[in-house]
Amino acid sequence: MKLQVRHKTTYRFDPPTRSMVQSLRLTPSAFEGQQINAWDITCDAGDCPVETGSSFTEGAGDHIMTVSVRGEVTEFTVTVTGEVETSDCSGVVKGLRDKVPPLAYLRQTTASWPNAVLKDLARDTLIDLGTAGVLQQAHALSKATSDALDFLPGETEASTSAAEAIGIGKGVCQDFTHVLIGMARASDIPARYVTGYLLSGSDGSAHEASHAWAELYVAGLGWVGFDAANECCPDERYIRLGSGFDAIDAAPIRGISVGEVDQEMLEELLVDVAVTQMQQ
Repeated sequence: MKLQVRHKTTYRFDPPTRSMVQSLRLTPSAFEGQQINAWDITCDAGDCPVETGSSFTEGAGDHIMTVSVRGEVTEFTVTVTGEVETSDCSGVVKGLRDKVPPLAYLRQTTASWPNAVLKDLARDTLIDLGTAGVLQQAHALSKATSDALDFLPGETEASTSAAEAIGIGKGVCQDFTHVLIGMARASDIPARYVTGYLLSGSDGSAHEASHAWAELYVAGLGWVGFDAANECCPDERYIRLGSGFDAIDAAPIRGISVGEVDQEMLEELLVDVAVTQMQQ
């Protein structure tokens, strides 16, 4: 499937920042499930020049691009456009240049830390599976996550943890992913957070935002994706960007600003994502 992406992110600051450095994880991963036909990332900071720094592929196989801006920045825009050809690998990530040991992803973070409710849910989910393999266990944990949460925007925030989300019983893809990761790690299954794009949801409805899902490690098979929010494994509708321990670690755009900067300076954040299928 050929997918076309346009992703525009605009940050507006009041008062202006004095300078900033951004790390961009916005280039699709290189593996058997997807091929980049065209991809372009542009940054604009108004009258302030944008300098492109290092560009490299890090240990987890993600492509990182760094940019910096000097001067008083009132608005910073990152625009991504491109075309990616995808195929359905049943969620299995084949051929990714990944040098991080899977066991590293057993480490819990604040976002994924499982409380007693999550630990009990994970235990109860797996207890009836007996000697089932890790792949079956992973599917069961993903299904349990889907059953435990209702997809409802506006009920959680970017800082909401897995424990908080399971208490609310509602959330968005980030919450579903943190819950699944927390339960998987609590069950000794390495798991990581993945960011990317999605053409449409499981019901075929258009998906107008960046997306997130989990990958769990299965010995002999490798990393396998699970989108608990849509009750499926990633297929040709998905474009994979990068991964990390949680949403913060895997964020497509991360940065620091120089000067007396705090969250109150970020007056407005605008994100516009469009993923469309191209005619074959």
